[in-house]
Amino acid sequence: MTDKNALIQPDRGQQAIAIHLVDKPGFEAFVKGLSAPQRAALAAQKFEAGGYEHAILADGEGWCVVSGVAKVDSLSSWCLGKLAETLPEGTYRLAHGDAAKAKFGWVTGQYRFDRYRSEPSTTGPRVLLSKQPKAIAAALAEADATALVRDLVNTPAEDMGPSQLEHEAELIAKAFKADIHVTRGDALERGFPMVHMVGRAASRGHAPRMIELVWGDPKHPKIALVGKGVCFDSGGLDIKPSSAMLLMKKDMGGAAHALALARLVMENALPVRLHLLIPAVENAVSGNAFRPGDVLRSRAGLTVEIGNTDAEGRLILADALARAGEEKPELVIDFATLTGAARVALGPDLPALMTRRDETAAALIAAGLEADDPCWRLPLFEGYREYLKSDIADLNNSPNNGYAGASAAGLFLDRFVPEGIDWAHFDTFAWRPVAKPGRPKGGEALGLRAAWGMLRARCG
Repeated sequence: MTDKNALIQPDRGQQAIAIHLVDKPGFEAFVKGLSAPQRAALAAQKFEAGGYEHAILADGEGWCVVSGVAKVDSLSSWCLGKLAETLPEGTYRLAHGDAAKAKFGWVTGQYRFDRYRSEPSTTGPRVLLSKQPKAIAAALAEADATALVRDLVNTPAEDMGPSQLEHEAELIAKAFKADIHVTRGDALERGFPMVHMVGRAASRGHAPRMIELVWGDPKHPKIALVGKGVCFDSGGLDIKPSSAMLLMKKDMGGAAHALALARLVMENALPVRLHLLIPAVENAVSGNAFRPGDVLRSRAGLTVEIGNTDAEGRLILADALARAGEEKPELVIDFATLTGAARVALGPDLPALMTRRDETAAALIAAGLEADDPCWRLPLFEGYREYLKSDIADLNNSPNNGYAGASAAGLFLDRFVPEGIDWAHFDTFAWRPVAKPGRPKGGEALGLRAAWGMLRARCG
């Protein structure tokens, strides 16, 4: 990706191409203010002020851009995204106003993942000028966090295994002088038995581990962030069909979200005591893979009968959530690409949100709407706890009745978060199957800015 810091620059009066934003209610008045040649050019390009439409007009000895938006007085994060993707290389400024939210889409629209291309894109940057230094910094920080999620999710599993996730966490810890601790081998088997069992079938180079990062003043409120780090999910012995395995490099998307959110917290010096936990595994197939019908003992002491080895994410999260709860945090947020049921219910764009407290759900939903990063609440319905019953253990990891799969997974996780702790769970897709302005196809941060907005309001 082009250096994000080059994409938005302080406006010091330097030469730039003007961008005029217009909506349909204001289109007629806008046209009246144009010269006859400009009106003719606008008509020739069939511009009618529709969303993401744009036209090029002569402007003195140069040219300017006219772009359609839904509402001029209520700009979205994405209203400049198409322009950022398609305009020629150059420097631009909005003719009127500054559009704080739209800066984010201007940067994310220029994201490219070209790590594996022999001829990376040579398209030069489109630079947007702004007179709002604080808005520039905020947009660049959030865009950088989004790019981190995209980069990690887009990277194939061979180059983004548990050791590479550990390396990413080490880089962030070093940058912000955080403490990092990684549990592997025999210590993992003793301390995080379900993480060990899920990941033990992988090759030595992709061995499982628990990654923990701690940052901040111990006197500040404790916040725990947990991310599912299944770096590739074959399904285990309940193996997935090949078509379902194609996107399984993205099954560490929860870990990518948690890493990016942790970096935002530290970068902005939020006054919290941060505890980041990433259980990192590959759910592989070999002679020592865990089996359907096995009973696993968890860090919390609860036993879990394995109804399906492809419901492995909740197992490793359970150990991580139990560890997070031992520090008695004020709030726990976890991110996971957890269930297909959430995608059936809400599609790819809406993360499923589950919380214990109504006020926490309301704060996350409001923050998501404000940031154009919506999420949708699903219930932790007490009546469905019976779906998790096992004939021989405390819990079964995979109900087989086909009902309420996302909520059942959330209820499973809820058993491992100590009572009284405020907890929010994002079941996110971490992937965009179809490109949209400012949002290319591929790995995507979904729920990240909602969580960041809520944390900033709550703890800032």
